[in-house]
Amino acid sequence: MVEEKRLISKITWKLMPFLGILYLIAYIDRQNVSFAKLQMVDALGMSEYAYGLGASLFFIGYFLFEVPSNLFLDKLGARVWFARILVSWGIVTIALAFTQNATMFYILRFLLGVCEAGFFPGVLYLLTLWFPSTYRGRMVGLFMIFSAIANAVGAPLGGMLLDLDGLYGFAGWEWVFLATGIPAVVAGIVTFFYLPGRPESASFLSGEEKAWLERRLTSENAGMGENASNGFKALIDPRVLLMALCYIAFPLSAYGLSYWLPTIVQAFGVSNTVNGFLNIIPWVLVAVALYVVPALADKAQSKTPYIVIPAFIGAACLLLSALIPNHTLQFAFLCVAAAGIFAPQPVFWSLPSRFLKGAGAAAGLAAINSVGNLGGFVAQNVVPWIKEASGSTIAPMFFLAACLAAGALLVFVVTRQLSHREHSAAASGV
Repeated sequence: MVEEKRLISKITWKLMPFLGILYLIAYIDRQNVSFAKLQMVDALGMSEYAYGLGASLFFIGYFLFEVPSNLFLDKLGARVWFARILVSWGIVTIALAFTQNATMFYILRFLLGVCEAGFFPGVLYLLTLWFPSTYRGRMVGLFMIFSAIANAVGAPLGGMLLDLDGLYGFAGWEWVFLATGIPAVVAGIVTFFYLPGRPESASFLSGEEKAWLERRLTSENAGMGENASNGFKALIDPRVLLMALCYIAFPLSAYGLSYWLPTIVQAFGVSNTVNGFLNIIPWVLVAVALYVVPALADKAQSKTPYIVIPAFIGAACLLLSALIPNHTLQFAFLCVAAAGIFAPQPVFWSLPSRFLKGAGAAAGLAAINSVGNLGGFVAQNVVPWIKEASGSTIAPMFFLAACLAAGALLVFVVTRQLSHREHSAAASGV
């Protein structure tokens, strides 16, 4: 007889630490551009806005190739496709260390988005193959904790790498890209040999455990309808489109804050290394929130409050950081805002799997993530533009606060409609 908690624990320990380490590498890779900016802008003779445009082209490549990438994942399997993603983005990151001009920077940032496309929604899809729905919110939370660890590790790492300026003939910003690109290539090779594909082919599960998991997931998917696993129909499903619209606010505010926070702290008059260590603090709070909020949400009947309330708290703190001139209080509010931005996201990602499975889940999750991540493109263009127009490094927080509050309100409306539709379908026996 299969003991459910023991089986889930076995799968968790096999998958989540490894997937989390890959996400840690991915997030450090995304964060590196915010620290490289502190030297790279002057080195290449670029304006803040021009650099922000180049940094944001990552999200255009990401947007265009996200859905195709996840469909390849469904066909080829996580082991092969994740290995390809990691090795290719690592190579492009290393190439960024040899950027000679703005045009080369723009091309490489676009290619980085193309290479990394599919990783995050690919993991979300992988979780639908391995975990029953009642565990997915917590698993996404555990996975995303590594993004907080990445920010905490990446912040002092970025500051220290900048201070290596001139070592072996490389500038500090060049060291940032070299030191964050090489681990991705190594991790991609390890992924090919370590990561299991689907449960039915997993050597670490017994036949009885595989059968139990298949029955459990099949029973959960039984009421979804015949179109739930249709990749094309998932892309035009109104629920997918609405959730993509909701999600834009979260990457927008997350990337806006993480991209700009080193610049805000630099304006306090601290060194690069101190800047990096100060940037650890918000991500410690994010890690705690990512553990607590999804765990509470998984036990609750309604998930909506665990998305909406933290988001509104985050928006309020962003607003207060821009209104209060004291640097200590500004930083404190930004720390809490970071937790409010990230904590609702695992709960949000538990919602699409209520009506998607198989290729439909692969396509739908990728669509939501790719459209939502256009918020990163918006943030990395609008934030430096606001700074240049206002002359203030903290003024962009007004914009991020408004976007996050609007997103929280939209999530409230959409999840109410989703619940109403599910109740109506259940009542009619559909």
